[in-house]
Amino acid sequence: MEDVRMPKHLGIIMDGNRRWAKQNGKKNIEGHLAGANRIIELSKYIFKKNIKYLSIYAFSTENFGRSAEEVNYLMGLIVKFFNEKLNEFHKENIKIIFSGRKEPLSNKVWDIICKVVSLTKNNTGGTLNICLNYGGRNEIIDAINKLISDKEDINEDNFKKCLYQELPDLDFVIRTSGEQRLSNFMLWQASYAELYFPKTYFPDFDEKELEKALIEYNNRNRRFGGN
Repeated sequence: MEDVRMPKHLGIIMDGNRRWAKQNGKKNIEGHLAGANRIIELSKYIFKKNIKYLSIYAFSTENFGRSAEEVNYLMGLIVKFFNEKLNEFHKENIKIIFSGRKEPLSNKVWDIICKVVSLTKNNTGGTLNICLNYGGRNEIIDAINKLISDKEDINEDNFKKCLYQELPDLDFVIRTSGEQRLSNFMLWQASYAELYFPKTYFPDFDEKELEKALIEYNNRNRRFGGN
């Protein structure tokens, strides 16, 4: 795809794992595993498209309201996934960071997060921001509390420095599965993002589907409040 303008910062709300599983006669946990596997190939492809930052919504604070069985599986999947795939990300020169609150993540989950961040911190092939135990409203509240605690003036420049990560604003947000809402995903950073809602469930959101999304993004006229 030539002469296509790329977003600098892409966000993906990875929705539809459970519905994909139901559609394919599988268990919910198999849908989550398929979604995790999709992340690897998709992120590699995205960074090779010269997109510098990718933020993915892996697990929201609200997701802790799901059944204990599903939550425990997802937390275990995160640990297993990075134990098995971390070196693959590292070889691709991908830097991995995390956004979200530490509590109530288990020590096992927190330990793997620290390991991932430490190993990939000097990589330069693209930044993968994983939103884990994340909520956009919580991030805003936490940033304000930090400003107050540090006795800093509350303005946009200082506020951005107090977010979970210092990243450029989102240019383009994709939510798979056809749902048309942000669901508390990076509310501050998405203020002027273009939004795209394909009906494809995330485990099926492959390189071809991404190309369709990027063509749509390229056809948008981003005015940022101008004429």
